[in-house]
Amino acid sequence: MSHIELLAEVALLRDIPASGLVRGQVGTVVEILSGDAVEVEFSDDQGRTYSAAAVRANDLVRLHHSPLERVA
Repeated sequence: MSHIELLAEVALLRDIPASGLVRGQVGTVVEILSGDAVEVEFSDDQGRTYSAAAVRANDLVRLHHSPLERVA
């Protein structure tokens, strides 16, 4: 799970109905759990948390806001 680290900004690749979350919602990784799961916190534009869920790394995509360094 090296591609998703603590405090990474991520987006859901699938709905999580039990948590009221849908594909595409953006959150922040707040804890690395055992196995291939992480705890993700979802907040609104005002910074208020509206949900948190344990999510498998395969159900997330890491978001990038700047170019990544290329390895030659």
